[in-house]
Amino acid sequence: MPAFIIKRLPLRFTYDNNYFNALYQGIPVGGYTKMIEKMLEGTEIKLNEDYLAKKDYYNSVADKIIYTGAIDEYFGYCLGNLEYRSLEFEEELLDISNFQGNAVINYTDSEPEYTRIIEHKWFTFGKDEAGNDIQKTVITKEYPSDWKPGAEKYYPVNDEKNNSLYKKYKELAEKETKVLFGGRLGEYKYYDMDKTIESALNFCKILYNK
Repeated sequence: MPAFIIKRLPLRFTYDNNYFNALYQGIPVGGYTKMIEKMLEGTEIKLNEDYLAKKDYYNSVADKIIYTGAIDEYFGYCLGNLEYRSLEFEEELLDISNFQGNAVINYTDSEPEYTRIIEHKWFTFGKDEAGNDIQKTVITKEYPSDWKPGAEKYYPVNDEKNNSLYKKYKELAEKETKVLFGGRLGEYKYYDMDKTIESALNFCKILYNK
């Protein structure tokens, strides 16, 4: 892993168990799914479509395309394959109201094998949509995994070799007149959610010349 990753680890001399230093932290009420559903109201949605297999068609019916898939895959890996890291998840439904009392706890030692446990109910303070306490809980254990064809691409490997290759793909991308490349895979860049939203707003400025 590149040395700059250490900058993502906060060093503090006070008792503060938050990962981020931001003054305000939170998620949308109801989660990101609800937010996206509201944003897409009245919009035609097509799922399970392979854009790359139908690239000519979709490019012909759209003024602009925002492509958030892997940039090397878009260009048919013509310059070589970029490397990625993947994840595997193990979910458990527990017949208890509280497992860890927090949405996320990271495990940074060599044991156990998982790197963090997510207890989903605490993102919404342990309440259902009606505001009632949830008497069961779902946890997800997250395991690091080497990426292989067919696996989900979660994280770019931002070392010197891969970043150099990405720059070559970016030069190809800049020649595209209709397609904008965004997201972790399209820009081969690690994004936290706040930066993801900021990037999306910047795309809007480009698309609408504002």
